[in-house]
Amino acid sequence: MKNTLTIAVDAMGGDGAPKKIIDGIIHHHKKDNSIFYKIFGDQEKINKFILNKLGKDNYEIIHTSEIVENTDTPLTAAKRGKNTSMWMAIDSVRNKKADVIISAGNTGALFVIAKLNLKMIENIDKPALSGLWPTKKGMSVVLDLGANIECSDKNLIDFAIMGSSLFKSLFPQETPKVALLNIGSEELKGNEIIKETYQKLNQIVNEDFEFKGFIEGNHLMDGEVNVIVVDGFTGNVALKTAEGTANFITSELKQAMTGSVFGKLGSLIAINSLKKFKKKLDPRLYNGAILLGLDSPVIKSHGGTDYIGFSNSLSVCKKVINGNLIQKIKQKIN
Repeated sequence: MKNTLTIAVDAMGGDGAPKKIIDGIIHHHKKDNSIFYKIFGDQEKINKFILNKLGKDNYEIIHTSEIVENTDTPLTAAKRGKNTSMWMAIDSVRNKKADVIISAGNTGALFVIAKLNLKMIENIDKPALSGLWPTKKGMSVVLDLGANIECSDKNLIDFAIMGSSLFKSLFPQETPKVALLNIGSEELKGNEIIKETYQKLNQIVNEDFEFKGFIEGNHLMDGEVNVIVVDGFTGNVALKTAEGTANFITSELKQAMTGSVFGKLGSLIAINSLKKFKKKLDPRLYNGAILLGLDSPVIKSHGGTDYIGFSNSLSVCKKVINGNLIQKIKQKIN
């Protein structure tokens, strides 16, 4: 049997579930048949979309008709009990029946249920939501993207260690280069917490990452650093701003290229360059946020992505397991 990795999939979370989730699994299986999928959700609905597109030795459906709604508060989701598809998927990782869990469902609910079921890594106080962002030179890891509104200097240092561990797991041939997102690049800029974090990170001597100081928002995509650390409030604002800017640029460019005869002619001439531009900004390529700090990997797929985006987040699941992410963090955290 080729399967070497088991992914627990909450099939009922996110827009268009379970069809989008199952289509994503099928698409991913065509590229990589080394995965076993434990699929949690309504068996009748799931079977309708699987048909004969997956071999019986590649998946198992664990039936439940109970789900976490997108409109649920984290507390409401937790009170729904242990029979929701999200809770059961997370529980399978806790019981070592799966290596990693992925859900496109309610983000707040996923965090709370994951924290209720999974232990924190020793010496880490708060988990952090990390994501992948495109840069001029490749990819960067950004954290925290919204799990923690307020952070201490210790939290930010932990994020630096976890973020560099994640980057090394995903890109083992590259050196993590860490920077703190701030309102300026000078040492005197920023609040007391970020300045204290700067001083402490500057004194850390190790081979795990290079500390590059502060970075301003207008340089996030330059690629000079590849691990960007920030508190959850600022990180979430930065994320939503980046997403909105990317959508604005692609929308305006599309209108300019299709709004007139000259625009259409220009788009035909530059079609190869436009395809490269579109691919660079395609959010589906960067789908798959990782909740760091727990002793098992939890992956959050964007609820609004399509099956291609969900398939890409399944690839992230495999990378963090094969890259020994949790072990890397445990070895480096103090």
